[in-house]
Amino acid sequence: MASNNLFIAILAIVVTLSLQGDNNNVVQAQLTTNFYSTSCPNLLSTVRSTVKSAVDSQPRTGASILRLFFHDCFVNGCDGSILLDDTSSFTGEQNANPNRNSARGFNVIDNIKTAVEAACPGVVSCADILAIAARDSVVLLGGPNWNVKVGRRDARTASQAAANNNIPAPTSSLSQLISSFSAVGLSTRDMVALSGAHTIGQSRCTNFRTRVYNETNINAAFATLRQRSCPRAAGSGDGNLAPLDVNSANTFDNSYFKNLVAQRGLLHSDQELFNGG
Repeated sequence: MASNNLFIAILAIVVTLSLQGDNNNVVQAQLTTNFYSTSCPNLLSTVRSTVKSAVDSQPRTGASILRLFFHDCFVNGCDGSILLDDTSSFTGEQNANPNRNSARGFNVIDNIKTAVEAACPGVVSCADILAIAARDSVVLLGGPNWNVKVGRRDARTASQAAANNNIPAPTSSLSQLISSFSAVGLSTRDMVALSGAHTIGQSRCTNFRTRVYNETNINAAFATLRQRSCPRAAGSGDGNLAPLDVNSANTFDNSYFKNLVAQRGLLHSDQELFNGG
């Protein structure tokens, strides 16, 4: 297993280079780290202070914001579409299967947007705010820092169907995972590095019930531990939470990968990355 620093470095590079803009190459080419240097010079400090307050209050919030960014980027690029409520003209992404009853942190993004609008009205996109907040969340939980390129434009529509079809499910096989990441221009190496984001955050019982009761490539003691808070019967305790990383759920480190080697991946899709090969 590679060192902690290597995996964190790969993650930072992949997030920076692969998920920093719309799938349209022209839009990506316009992104720059100093896009708001004149129009909103205090943007980064404004975002960071609000994120810090939220993460200090509840560390899980950092993982939730990072997940929002990931789920946003997998649907037509990093355009803030996940933040849009349903309208008369489209059904948004928030109630898609990967997001319903699980996507959270919207209130933090709203609070950041309010603070940013007070400082520089009508300048900064919500898509950029989400991208910056995701980086700050990782840093505040002990992970790497990276320069976020900005200049995104906000989506004016959203697609529940695209969210249902494009975002990898916790039941995904290895081939399905590779296909999902490949569809957005990410390699298998990128996929493994980005999956390391599961070193923070929690998951609902309904997402890991089948794994802890039915799968064999799982540490027996770990399965028993997770069964205590996740009853076998569907519909019972579906919303009960367990940490994605049993060792350090609120610290961004490389324990996630060590857990997979020890067959202690919480989700089926996690353990698919390492099955003894």
